[in-house]
Order: sequence, then structure tokens, then C-alpha cells
Amino acid sequence: MQSRTESGIAAKPTGCNPWALSGLPVRPTPLPCPGWLALVAGAAAMASLAAAPADKDGPEKTAAKLITPATDRAIERGLAFLASRQHKDGTFGAGGFSKNAAVVSLCGMAMMSGGSTPGRGPYGAEVDRCLDYVLKNTQESGYIVAPSDPQNPDNRPMYGHGFATMFLAECSGMARQADLRVKLGKAVQLILNCQNEEGGWRYFPIRAEADVSVTVCQVMALRAARNAGVFVPREKIDLAIDYIKKCQNPDGGFKYILAPGGESSFPRSAAAIVGLYSAGIKEIDQGPEVARGLNYLVQYIPQRGVQRRDLYYFYGHYYAVLAMWQAGGNHWSRWYPAIREELLARQRPTGSWVDLSVSNEFATAMACLILQMANNYVPIFQR
Repeated sequence: MQSRTESGIAAKPTGCNPWALSGLPVRPTPLPCPGWLALVAGAAAMASLAAAPADKDGPEKTAAKLITPATDRAIERGLAFLASRQHKDGTFGAGGFSKNAAVVSLCGMAMMSGGSTPGRGPYGAEVDRCLDYVLKNTQESGYIVAPSDPQNPDNRPMYGHGFATMFLAECSGMARQADLRVKLGKAVQLILNCQNEEGGWRYFPIRAEADVSVTVCQVMALRAARNAGVFVPREKIDLAIDYIKKCQNPDGGFKYILAPGGESSFPRSAAAIVGLYSAGIKEIDQGPEVARGLNYLVQYIPQRGVQRRDLYYFYGHYYAVLAMWQAGGNHWSRWYPAIREELLARQRPTGSWVDLSVSNEFATAMACLILQMANNYVPIFQR
């Protein structure tokens, strides 16, 4: 595996706050289980985290211990599967999501998380094809939207736009494509232009409704763009922070939209916490919502013998492991081994993971991103 220097990805400067220059404060499922069992499991998980010894060396220094040889093999098999499923135009697999901008971008990000960059590294050619595809499908307005399958139309294209914008930002400065910076700027401007009055975003690039899930996707895209040197106004981020915070329920979880009675759920709560982290809200005294949200998530730590039904398994655990990585300490040192073992058990002999709602390529990209989080290669995932 390449080092960050060899792969061309520079390490983030110590103490860097991604929003500092834009004016923000500088601080650093299978079967359902019975309700009582879920409560017991959650209480046990929280006690386990509380009792765990603090990570004295920090997550970055202990990452090598957590990415075991078996994990390395699983990652390599997963990335090889993705490479085998890529077409010449940069798309992956077959079916309604094969041309989806989010899927293509996530596959590219999974390969970058292993040390490859556009045109360099073991999967440099594949990352380059992903980038070419995203740029080809960036409209003059900045809207990144790929051709939709008539049998399975993309009815939530702002997810694709958000993940694709994030991917462009991560490739910025490392790619040969001369139009990347211009198209990245336009993609960011489109996000800024369609933020609604509440501070959020929804499925289409219009200033209408908002939900916490799409909002987090756009906030992460803006964070990645800001890391790459694209100007993002502070007031836009302040509005997004306010929207996400308002979506939090008394139990610490987050509801989907700003409406009375919305219940909390694991996937969107994990996403919301990452959204706050991405916007610069980290310290307990600056963001108590993060602390409450982490306490809510703890009850969902993967455990042997406890099966939960969740339609958004890979989406939820992608955000959850990123939230725990940002939290560090006991949250990270307990969560990562738990999800690592669960994912290793779920991997198919082909090297893939399975997701029936989107595609196996999507599931495999997400699983590889989760398992490689501790590599700390890609700026948007760095602590």
C-alpha cells in the first residue's frame, strides 16, 4: 500500500480547521430484535465504551493495529471487484444505478482511500475514468447529473450531485483534466444557489423543501471544496448548521425533516453528526448536539447475535464510522473493530458486498470506504 507521500496525497496540517479562512470559529438490517433486547444491547454498548481505556496514541497512530491482515485482504478483494466491474466510460456494473454519479464517485473515492489518485497508483486508471465520467456529466450550470435509466429513474439527483462534487474536490490539484477547477466551482455555486430558507437542501436543485440527509451530503461537498481552496460563504454554512441542529430530537437522534413528530433513526443520525463535524462543530462546549448524537448512536454498535433491520445499512455505517473516527478515543477504538468484523463476515467470495436497494458496486464501495477510514489518506475523511 502506498504512503500518502508516494500516492501524491498530502497530509492535512496539524490543527487545521477547514472553515477557519471562511470565518467560522477555529475549534479544532436483517431481523428486528425485541424492544427490550435493543435497550439492553444499547446500554451494554454504552457501558463498554465508557469503560474502555482511552486511546493514548490517538486514532492515527493505532490505525495500523486495527486494519488487520484479514482486513487488508478484504479491502484488496473489494477494490479488485470494483475494478472488474468498471466499464470504459467509467460507469460500474449493470442496472439502474450503473451510470449514477454518486455510485461512480463513491467507487472512485474507495480507490483513493487505498492510496490511488487520478492516473497514479494501483487503481489510478480507474479513478481517472471515474473523474472523466463525472466531468463529462457536469452541465454548463454546474449541475452534475448522469443519464437516468428509464426503467429506474434517479428521483433524488442531488445526492449524486453532492457526492460527485465531493469527488471532484478530492481530485482537485492531482488530476490532468484542465476543466476540473472550473467545473468544481460551478458545481459548488449550484449547491449554494439552491439552499432553501431553512438552511437545507432536498432531492432537486431548487430552493424548496429540505431534509437532513441531502443537506449533510451538500455540507460535505462544500467542506471538501473549501479544503480544495474554493470559497464558501460563512453564512451558508451557518444556515446549514442551524438546520441540522433543529432536526435533533430529545433522544439525541435526528429526524428527517423539520416537522413535528419525526422519529429518530440510526442512518440519518449518523449522517447529521458528520454534517456538524464537517461544518466545524466539534468541541462539546461548541456543539452539545454532537455529544448527544454520539450517545444516541452507541446503541447501534454492531454486536454478535444482535441483528437489526435497516434499509440503509451501508449508508448508515459509512456515516457512523466517519462520525466515530472524528470523535476518536473510545468511540473509535470500539466501533471500528465491531463494524470491521461484521463487514468481513458479510463479504462474498467474489470480493463484493450486497445491497439490493442500490447495487453491489455501491455496497462494495461503501464497505471499502468504511474499512479504509483509518488510512487517513483522503482529505475529507481526515481528522
